[in-house]
Amino acid sequence: MNPLVLVLFALVCYGIAALVSLAGRKQEQDSLRIAGVISAFGGLFGMLAGLTTIVCGYDSADAAAVAGRVVNMDMLSALMVVVISIVTMAASVYSINYLKEYLGKGGWKINILFNVFAAAMTALVVSANVMVFIVFMEIISLASWLIVISDGSVSSKKAGLQYFIADHVASVLIMAAFLILALHANSYDFSAFSHNPVTGTTASLVFLLALAGFGIKAAGIGLHGWLAKAYPIAPSYCSTLISCVMVKIGIYGILKVGVLFLGATQMWWGFLVLIFGALSSVLGVMYALAEHDIKRLLAYHTIENIGIILIGVGVSMIGIATHHPTLALLGLLGGLYHLLNHAVFKGLLCLGSGSIVYRMHTKDMDKMGGLGKTMPKTAITFLIGTLAICALPPLNGFVSEWFIYQSLFSLGKTGSVANLLAGPFGMVMLALTGALACMCFVKVYGICFAGAPKTEQAANTREVGPAMVTATSALAVLCIVLGIGSPWIAPYFSAIASSILHIAPVSVANGMAVYPAVADQAILSTPVIAIALTLLTLVPAILLYAFRQRRLANRQQGDPWACGYQYEHRMTVSASGVTRPMRHMFGFIYNNRPQQSLTERYILPRLCLTTDGSQSVEDNGLDSRKVYFLCSTVALFVVLFFPFMSGVS
Repeated sequence: MNPLVLVLFALVCYGIAALVSLAGRKQEQDSLRIAGVISAFGGLFGMLAGLTTIVCGYDSADAAAVAGRVVNMDMLSALMVVVISIVTMAASVYSINYLKEYLGKGGWKINILFNVFAAAMTALVVSANVMVFIVFMEIISLASWLIVISDGSVSSKKAGLQYFIADHVASVLIMAAFLILALHANSYDFSAFSHNPVTGTTASLVFLLALAGFGIKAAGIGLHGWLAKAYPIAPSYCSTLISCVMVKIGIYGILKVGVLFLGATQMWWGFLVLIFGALSSVLGVMYALAEHDIKRLLAYHTIENIGIILIGVGVSMIGIATHHPTLALLGLLGGLYHLLNHAVFKGLLCLGSGSIVYRMHTKDMDKMGGLGKTMPKTAITFLIGTLAICALPPLNGFVSEWFIYQSLFSLGKTGSVANLLAGPFGMVMLALTGALACMCFVKVYGICFAGAPKTEQAANTREVGPAMVTATSALAVLCIVLGIGSPWIAPYFSAIASSILHIAPVSVANGMAVYPAVADQAILSTPVIAIALTLLTLVPAILLYAFRQRRLANRQQGDPWACGYQYEHRMTVSASGVTRPMRHMFGFIYNNRPQQSLTERYILPRLCLTTDGSQSVEDNGLDSRKVYFLCSTVALFVVLFFPFMSGVS
């Protein structure tokens, strides 16, 4: 079956799920369960569409021609559809139990927006025309903004306004880039942009506009202010789409414009993306370390992993510009593999943190503790997610970062002095990111799941419902499969990268091992690592079993030892205590960290300023509504009158 037909089935399922949520709002619980199942089938159809294109090499060009060149499914689009569909399917199953919390509180409205959001992202990545792309980009903006402000609180309105403004600034920059491309190609079709690319200074201008616009949507460092505010407020299963999928639209756009439309002809473009990614990864994880709010912490880890992906994309662009196709393929392979892996393990962590907040009714980690005993299934799946995001073998995060490391090794051995410096720089930044990520998630898991409960609420929690456990368990299994199965999965990513770069496929696997195009440089076998680790864990397990009677007899009860002092509850390790040495060591970064984003500093005060100088969205709701109306009207005007503005027939 044509993949575009399967995409259509997915969009129809999302539409039906939204209608079921609307029609069944008086029997909310039953209708939301049915809608969750239908949405999950939509994700399944989308995943099949993407996998059909990637695995079977299905060419949808004929179907695209019939559709009037409005849609197309190339290998990059197929991968994005798979990423969107996997997370949407897991979140849909999760919502079957999760939305009980929102019964009578507008849960049906949230679910309608969730399905519109998922459908718009799916449609956007298969768009083959500027006009269609802009329309769905605006639908994504409106749906995600309405999700952020869904609880109606002052904080959500303020975060929503900040996100809405930042997102539309990004949209203006992106539309400016598309306008230049359309004028040059005299067409709105993406295929015309590729066949008739702009060159010289104009190309650099288009790239910078696209990098800034899509960089805001990807929440790269310095452009990330909206994410840390919007993500923690949104309902957990919706915020999973924001943090794991929507930001990937930014990566998709950078690749689309920088590589496919412009051909990555300038070497400094690649260096700029590489540096931007390296700073995003390190500063993102450092900011995460300072957080006690579990959802804000995960928001900063999104910035970190977006940076890791951009490192791979930057290396690939340098390889293209310097005519080193193998280097370009390695960087792109690692970046695209991490794009999928991040969606999976971060989706697991987002849903897992949602389960914690669902039971605890707080996002403050210092009020948790001991959840490993009361929520054992969530604890196990969350542990797998933490190991994956820390890039520990043999899980999926390790494999994709290994490929990015290998691309940086190759970069350091290729070309000019600039490459010689950029390779080690990227490696050091990536290594520092990995070390800090491990420290951060030791804190998260230890504070939340280990030790004694810090509050009565933590002591009285219980496991979440079966649908929520099923969603997180499926993603945990996928983390393992994408890691251990890398020798059989990596060749498909090589094919995707080869298709984007228009080069012959390069072998990156042999038997149970993967290697960076040249086996002499390095070789990795995640199945062998998995077997070795399994055997190693058997030794302590056998010893514990053999001496279990003795161990139980000598087990002590009572307060922990406190160096001879009387134990007090306040001696319990806290989130701030774990990271205090790091915050002291890197005080110059934390002390000089901007407390407000550019939007908060320069725009919000002029829109929502009270008489005493304080900011209030609630008291000045009229001004906020004017902003929303103005931005929406301008976006609609651009969509309707873009042909007249550009002069392209």
